[in-house]
Amino acid sequence: MASNAPVGHIAETGTPAGVGHGETSFPPFDPVNFTPMLIWLSLSFGLLYLLMTKIALPRVESILHARAHKITTDIGEANAFRARSEEDAAAHAKTIAEAKAKALALAQETHARLTAESEANRLALEAELNARLAASESQILAMKAKAMGNIEAIASEAAAAIVRHITGKPVDQEAIARAIAKSKP
Repeated sequence: MASNAPVGHIAETGTPAGVGHGETSFPPFDPVNFTPMLIWLSLSFGLLYLLMTKIALPRVESILHARAHKITTDIGEANAFRARSEEDAAAHAKTIAEAKAKALALAQETHARLTAESEANRLALEAELNARLAASESQILAMKAKAMGNIEAIASEAAAAIVRHITGKPVDQEAIARAIAKSKP
């Protein structure tokens, strides 16, 4: 049967704990074991120190130096890449500026050429229209003169027909021509 009694109380056998087979204490605190433990402690510490200084710490140091070198190299490469990208960006901006300047110059040149062509076409068209207008005016004047020349003949024929119809006698053409000439302004 198991007991729920705390340690140090009387167990089932009836004897107090730690009494009977000889009193034992915690070995590191036992004065008999103190000297050998110090020797083993110093040997273990010395061996651990030797292992750490000769094997582990040099490896850690080489790893740290390698990492520092890698970081320094990476930072240097990153700075070089950044400088190169900034140069490329400046070159790209310069190229864009040059392209814009060329495009603007080409647009201005094209505008000037088209304006000159348009002005030349306008002047040619105006000259052609002025020539047609002058030809039309001269044609109108010629037709007017011809019509005016025919008016006298028509007027004399009409007057002769009217006089012949009213009087029933043949008409004197010279008298009609004199009457028409008197009526001219």
